Amino acid sequence: MNSLAFLIPVALGMGLLGLAGFFWAMRQDQFDDLDGAAQRILIEDEE
Repeated sequence: MNSLAFLIPVALGMGLLGLAGFFWAMRQDQFDDLDGAAQRILIEDEE
């Protein structure tokens, strides 16, 4: 029971940290061009 008193706040803190990271990525426009990077792999560079 003593370990739950430690693990529950740690799990909630990690969840909030992940949620804050997700919102930061949304605010920094990290998810704008999802298809561009996938299609860029298929384009051959002619040198």
